[in-house]
Formats: sequence, structure tokens, C-alpha cells
Amino acid sequence: MKDKIANITRWILILLLALSVIAGVVFYVLYDFGRLQDALLADIDNSYLALFTNWSVVLLLLTVVIAIASPIYGIISNPQNIVKLLISLGLIVVVVFIGYSMADNSVTETQEVKYGLTQTASQLVGTGIYVTYIAFGLTVLSLLYASVSKIFK
Repeated sequence: MKDKIANITRWILILLLALSVIAGVVFYVLYDFGRLQDALLADIDNSYLALFTNWSVVLLLLTVVIAIASPIYGIISNPQNIVKLLISLGLIVVVVFIGYSMADNSVTETQEVKYGLTQTASQLVGTGIYVTYIAFGLTVLSLLYASVSKIFK
């Protein structure tokens, strides 16, 4: 059963990839080829652009559905992995909390007036930056650990 679902999913993803490549080529050849940005922006009601944008929305929705359905299917098919999932979610919450704690909510007058940046938005942006730094650092550490542990095996 798992092999059949994996095979069906693989072919669906290959089909979506092929359709996306075809849509991208059609968009580039029929709409975007050799045009300047000003001409592209002036022709915002073009049917090719609407078609390409709608296809992007469909792909985004499919991605969200697959991203939500895959872990749910994994939990249903293998309930022993719930503990690993909960540990992973707990670690993510801890990393986000650390990033939020480190983030500064200060906003200069220029940022506030020119860009409309609030203190809350500033702290959330800082949180995202710190979470990215922490994730990158943990990735590098895990790669180093994996490399060093292979040497001693």
C-alpha cells in the first residue's frame, strides 16, 4: 500500500513539474521574451500573465495541501513516530522562543515613517533572522558531527 501511494505521489509530482516547466516556457516565449520591465508592468491585464499567475496559485495550494497531508499520513501509517514529531516540534518552539527573546523591537524614526515599521513587526523580523542564524548554526554543527563521527567509525 505504501509503495503504491509513493508511486502515485511521485508521478503526480513529475506531472506537476512538467506542467510547470511548460507553463514557464510558454510564459517566457509568448509574454516576456525581450520585453522591458515597464512594458510588462503596463500590460498587467494580459491573459498569459493571468494564466501563469493562476497556475502559480494552484501550485501553491497543492504545495500547502501536500505539506499538511504528508505528516498526517505519516503519523497515521506509523504511529510510533509521534514521539519523534513531538520532540521536533518542541525543539522548533524552543528555537523560535530563543530567537524571539534575542530579537530587538527598536525602530528608528526613518523606519517608522518611511516604511511604516512597527515595534511588533521589527521584533518578528528579528525573530526570523535569529531563527535562521540558529538553524544555520545547528545545520553546520550536525554536518561537522556527522563528518567527525564517520572518521572514528
